[in-house]
Amino acid sequence: MINKQELIDVINTELEGSDIFLVEVKVSADNIIDVAIDSMGSVTIDDCIALNNKVLDHFDRDVEDYELTVGSYGISDPFKVLQHYKKNMGGEVEVLTKDGKKLKGTLKDADEEGFTLTITKKVKLEGKKRPEMVDEDLNYKYDEIKYTKNIIQF
Repeated sequence: MINKQELIDVINTELEGSDIFLVEVKVSADNIIDVAIDSMGSVTIDDCIALNNKVLDHFDRDVEDYELTVGSYGISDPFKVLQHYKKNMGGEVEVLTKDGKKLKGTLKDADEEGFTLTITKKVKLEGKKRPEMVDEDLNYKYDEIKYTKNIIQF
């Protein structure tokens, strides 16, 4: 069976110096390998083919029988790595917290600890007859949420 950590190390070495980053590697018990990559820009089919070929060069299929798929991580899929948060800063996202609150807002900032979401809500201000829309920054640690994903608008 393919050693998953060795596979991850090979992929990260191959991607070093590019704007492409590893999102996820799945290795099943039958040696079916799925690799998902993303980029700060876009991932082309040629990027996937090149990485696929590098992995094939490193792991001999005569020694280890495996099936390999390298693909681009989906735009509508939940964020998995810090680079997803950094890539989508300034964009509209949906966040589901572990306590079941679903929020929509703008991804303001992200680092290794967590991220900041700016939401707009109605607030009754003192001295005003009607509620007004105000922005509020909410800070979350990654372990406080179930998912964050892009809101795709056309």
